[in-house]
Amino acid sequence: MRPTRLVVGEVRQEEALDLLVAMNAGMPSMCSLHANGAREAMSKLCLLPMLAGSNVSAEFVIPTVASVVDIVVHTALQSDGNRKVQQISSITGRVEGSNIEIGDIFARKDSQLMPQGIYPGKQELFQARGIDLSELVGASQWV
Repeated sequence: MRPTRLVVGEVRQEEALDLLVAMNAGMPSMCSLHANGAREAMSKLCLLPMLAGSNVSAEFVIPTVASVVDIVVHTALQSDGNRKVQQISSITGRVEGSNIEIGDIFARKDSQLMPQGIYPGKQELFQARGIDLSELVGASQWV
């Protein structure tokens, strides 16, 4: 079997290491995990693989996460029982200390998801598919 995508729901423990290894091999992927925001999701995705054992270090995990994750979409449960997107963030691939650089493309202000003046990274992937980011995002800064 040769899958073209890897989709993993509810990443909660050391299986995050297997996900990272697959993503690092170039497998297009998506996953879900519980966090209070995009930055917290990145922190959690860096922590979970280290549950696999003492031979898995932050020196491996953090730069790997930074290089394989492109976009984080954070949703939150509303009082009416529905989930709404709260923020869409871009990962730059840059790491400072143990912090992965992340910028919000869209963030919810009051009841609307508003552009934050940041374009997602890897613009060539959007352009190859004919997507005009300036039209979509209306921003002027590239991450």
